[in-house]
Amino acid sequence: MQSIFVDALHYSAVLLPDDDLHDRALRTANALTGVTFVTSDPVLVEVLAYVCERGHHARLQAVGLVELVRSDERTTIIPQTRELFDRGLSLYAQRRDKGYSLTDCMSMVICHDRKVSTVLTRDRHFEQEGLTILL
Repeated sequence: MQSIFVDALHYSAVLLPDDDLHDRALRTANALTGVTFVTSDPVLVEVLAYVCERGHHARLQAVGLVELVRSDERTTIIPQTRELFDRGLSLYAQRRDKGYSLTDCMSMVICHDRKVSTVLTRDRHFEQEGLTILL
């Protein structure tokens, strides 16, 4: 079964109705059948950080989204470990000419390790590392 990595950009777009990718993110996610999803603790942290100053309601929705993702049987969440951090940091240091965040780098490491070639995101940084993006 094909696995797709889910980036924070997708989760944020689904979460926020005023996001310009909201409708497209929902349509894309709903169209994906017969696949499993992979994400990570750092991605979920990034989603929570992104909405933290958008008020009480947005924070509650973000917590609900994280709980939903954590309970989804089709989603594997890779934990934050020292090894993942170090490997992400190494890629981050190697790509000084890029605008990759540390979370992006850890996500790219996960994709490489798990042989995941498709990412549910609009972030073109993943394309620069040879991955296919869906938004």
